[in-house]
This record gives sequence, structure tokens and C-alpha cells, in this order.
Amino acid sequence: MSILLDEGLILLRKNIGKNVRKKRNEAGLTQLQLSQEIGQTSTTIISQGELAKNKHFNIEQLYKISKALDCNICDFLI
Repeated sequence: MSILLDEGLILLRKNIGKNVRKKRNEAGLTQLQLSQEIGQTSTTIISQGELAKNKHFNIEQLYKISKALDCNICDFLI
């Protein structure tokens, strides 16, 4: 079985995206504001990562997002 087609991995990426969106909304930030907080000029990384369709967050992005949202990176994995 290819890791790219692994259902568990797909669900994990979707869950992480959902949790990032939840924490971002709790912080009252737009996708653009969060993008700027992590040093990006567009919402692409945040919007695509939250949807987890064709793109997903890497560990460095999750680290920066956790710092910007003042939460633990593990909060995205729960």
C-alpha cells in the first residue's frame, strides 16, 4: 500500500487542518493575519493546509503556527 493513499494519513492531515482552523478562529485571526504572523504574504499555506485536500502543513509551518497562536504544537494532533 502506498503511503500517499493511506487512509490514516489522510485523516490525520484533515484533523490537523481542522484543529489549526479551530485554534485560528479562537484567536480571532483571519487566514491572512495568521499567514502574515508566520512570515507569509498570502493565505495559500493556511487555506490549503486547513482544507488538507492536495496540500498539508509541514512540521516547520506547524511550529510557527503554534507560536503565532500561543498554543502547543500537540494541540493540532489531538
